[in-house]
Amino acid sequence: MDVLDVARWQFGITTVYHFLMVPLTIGLGILVAVMHTMWVRTDKPEWLRMTRFWGRIYLINFVLGVATGLVQEFQFGLAWSEYSRFVGDVFGSLLALEALLAFFLESTFLGLWIFGWGRIPKKLHLAALWAAVIGSIVSAYFIIAANSWMQHPVGVVTDDATGRPVQVDFLAVLTNNTALAAFSHAIVAALMVAGALLVGIGLWHLRKRELAQQPTTDVDHRVWRRSVRLGGWVSLAAFVLVALTGDWQGKLMYQQQPLKMSSAEALCETEAPASFSVFAWGKVGNNECDDVHSITVPYLLSYLAHGDFSTAVPGVNELQEEYGAVYGETYPDDPSRFGALAGEGIDYTPLLAVTYWSFRLMIGMGAVSAGVAAYALWATRKGRVPTSRIGVYGALLAVAAPFVANATGWIFTEMGRQPFVVYPNPDVPVDEQVWFFTAQAVSPGISAAEVWTSLSVLTLVYGALAVVELWLVTRFVRRGVTTGDGAPTPGSTPEGTPDDDLPAGRDGTRRDTDDVLSFAY
Repeated sequence: MDVLDVARWQFGITTVYHFLMVPLTIGLGILVAVMHTMWVRTDKPEWLRMTRFWGRIYLINFVLGVATGLVQEFQFGLAWSEYSRFVGDVFGSLLALEALLAFFLESTFLGLWIFGWGRIPKKLHLAALWAAVIGSIVSAYFIIAANSWMQHPVGVVTDDATGRPVQVDFLAVLTNNTALAAFSHAIVAALMVAGALLVGIGLWHLRKRELAQQPTTDVDHRVWRRSVRLGGWVSLAAFVLVALTGDWQGKLMYQQQPLKMSSAEALCETEAPASFSVFAWGKVGNNECDDVHSITVPYLLSYLAHGDFSTAVPGVNELQEEYGAVYGETYPDDPSRFGALAGEGIDYTPLLAVTYWSFRLMIGMGAVSAGVAAYALWATRKGRVPTSRIGVYGALLAVAAPFVANATGWIFTEMGRQPFVVYPNPDVPVDEQVWFFTAQAVSPGISAAEVWTSLSVLTLVYGALAVVELWLVTRFVRRGVTTGDGAPTPGSTPEGTPDDDLPAGRDGTRRDTDDVLSFAY
């Protein structure tokens, strides 16, 4: 592999790893805030226990997400300095706002929530959590706005002296329709992740209690039942919204990046009406589009692309010719800027195997998560407790499904943009368009060996962090809603009566000072 390929692998691996934690942080943060709100409103002990248990998982994931996210900032200057130079005038303001406004809002108020149990008034304590959660959502918006600008650059003009984009309309960047669609899609997808976690772990605990013949009238039972029901309804509602926002995003992609979406369907030739491919075989992995065969649903692709059942959808072969005519059939013969690809032909078609199967994995894993949520709601209806080993352990395994859906969705979005790192905006005349090839974005002067070294080190560090996170999460999941030393959760005993042996804070909440995570409460 040359330096470009290794640098792309490094950025892809570290970003996918980080992105596994982002949707859980956002989605679970929202649900924990809802649980805390319900406790403040009702003073029911099960809501407090839910807040504390799921809050622990949220905090563990938040810490690991911050640690892995820091690496992303450094990569812009290490392996991708030419890219950073090109997008700097646009990304500078967005990343500054993300760090100075959103991240500090998030971390400051999360600190107040962590250390504020029993020390500040209940409603102020709740407001601190909501501020932290809102901070994480705002932070996500700035990052998505930056990425969406790469997909659909707006609000800029090209500097004649440097050839780089200069931001002239910050509001246009923030209100980019690509960003609005991607953000709404990402937030509801994050709720699917959190909902699946509640369903899987809640069902496992309910079955465990049922087999142990523990009472169904105590607080712990209500904790897990409410968790399952909340997670199930959130997952189903989020799946519907994911489909709606995904449809919006898909129609925008057909306008802005037609090659990405045609590649996702392995659609070689223009069709009117166009059929949606359910399953393809042949030489998908070799980018030999004409040797790909599919099982299709007639007319559906035309609807997904244009909202009707008759409009033509352009094929990969036609689009490849169009892009070559507009943006060049070969890279400029300049090794200092394009490395080994200088003077080589440009393949504007993304890797068909990656775009085609990642798109289907995204949809399929989302459907699996929704199916498990429906099963959980049915299995726990009218006070029932599921004991099916297949059903419960299947739901526990299906916690991974929305994570896979989120990761493959990101892979599809980024890989489908190639060979551009900044994709040209077809809504403006060609002489006013801004674009940047991935081949010219890598840092000059670095070697493949240097990037391999950093990739190897990061892989080892990330692997160790993954072991730590899984160990911590598994430990607290197995422990359940009891505290570190086996004492009841602050505020109530299993029967729901106050535990007078625990010290009380100003709001009357009992605090267990021997808890493993007592620093957090």
